[in-house]
Amino acid sequence: MWPITGVPANPMVPLFEATKATAANLPQAGDKGTYTAELFQQDFPEFFTKTETDGVATYTPMIPAATIDRYVEAANAAVTPSVWGSDWRDAVGLYTAHLTALRLQTYADGSTPAAAAAKAANAGTVKSASMGDTSVSYDNTAINAATERWGTWNATRYGAQLATMARMIGLAGMYVI
Repeated sequence: MWPITGVPANPMVPLFEATKATAANLPQAGDKGTYTAELFQQDFPEFFTKTETDGVATYTPMIPAATIDRYVEAANAAVTPSVWGSDWRDAVGLYTAHLTALRLQTYADGSTPAAAAAKAANAGTVKSASMGDTSVSYDNTAINAATERWGTWNATRYGAQLATMARMIGLAGMYVI
């Protein structure tokens, strides 16, 4: 209907567009988090080794610090504060913890190529085990079914928690970059 020659533009269009964006649970333009590796260390100390020297505690990440920085950067871009609101810090921390846990599952510092490859192999839930001649079988059905729509998010408890939170606020609450 607008623009019509001689008729002013509809003044409600900007308000409608803003309401539509919010109602659609979409991130706002330029919206990016400010989570840091230091906050991650506070929120998830299980990924750091604590040492004390003369009463001063030092925390060393279990994987390269640069990798954690990249995960934090990805989480800040994917988990937007305008969508997640008061749950943002928990969500961005879980995002980072999930990626860090996946890395630790495959991390093989100073090992042989064969050992590194073995750590990277997928494993499901143990379905059965025996002792004589050692036999273990895995049931990957749950993992495969769970990851059809969520990728690797169900591969760690951190990712599963994040996926549950994302379902509560809507699928548009985060995106994977």
